[in-house]
Amino acid sequence: MFSPSQDDVRRFFCTAYRKQRGGELLSPMEAIAADWIAEHPEYHAELSDADTALAAHYTVEEGRTNPFLHLSMHLSIAEQLSVDQPRGIKQAFELLAARHGSAHEAQHALMECLGGMLWASQRSGLPPDGEAYIDCVRRRATSR
Repeated sequence: MFSPSQDDVRRFFCTAYRKQRGGELLSPMEAIAADWIAEHPEYHAELSDADTALAAHYTVEEGRTNPFLHLSMHLSIAEQLSVDQPRGIKQAFELLAARHGSAHEAQHALMECLGGMLWASQRSGLPPDGEAYIDCVRRRATSR
């Protein structure tokens, strides 16, 4: 199983951003990351300096969004949708995207469900509950 360190993740996103800006050849995963980076110009300054990115701390108390966590969640969701895993996530996401009128906004709503599932798993010590995750997405897609 691939288990990158925090520094590995930050270097990956900074490299993808640098390569995209420089018109360099991107790996398939870097290309996906670069697409999401383009959707988040508010992170470009932080991604421009790898040394600063490696040293940055993001705490709840500071109220700063961790761009690396946020972009990593976009990548995770993109992968889940590409293979429909957990089963049914693709259809639930499509319902959510139709409701929001934007796949990007739907991904952000889906992130809240994903984050909740991961938090519950960590808190309980049980494996992540894919059905609860999909149910959360479906509720968001169909609630008024």
